[in-house]
Amino acid sequence: MIRIITAVVATVALTSVYATSPSFAQSCKDEAQAKKLAGAALKSFMTKCEREAQTSCDTKAGAKKLAGAAKNSFTKKCLTEAVGG
Repeated sequence: MIRIITAVVATVALTSVYATSPSFAQSCKDEAQAKKLAGAALKSFMTKCEREAQTSCDTKAGAKKLAGAAKNSFTKKCLTEAVGG
């Protein structure tokens, strides 16, 4: 029973991260330019977007059961695509 509850909670959490992840629509930089952000608003947006991208990429790496150099390589590529840099 506990495994079922844990699976449901994890699925809901992953779905919300997946849906809000910037890598599925535009990169963080593209989104910031589209919103015409500058100064403190840009910095705040980029920080939040990068944090969400990191979480999403870590989740994807975990789902693929990657470890060590493979995980680092995957995460770096994923973040580069998500952030747009």
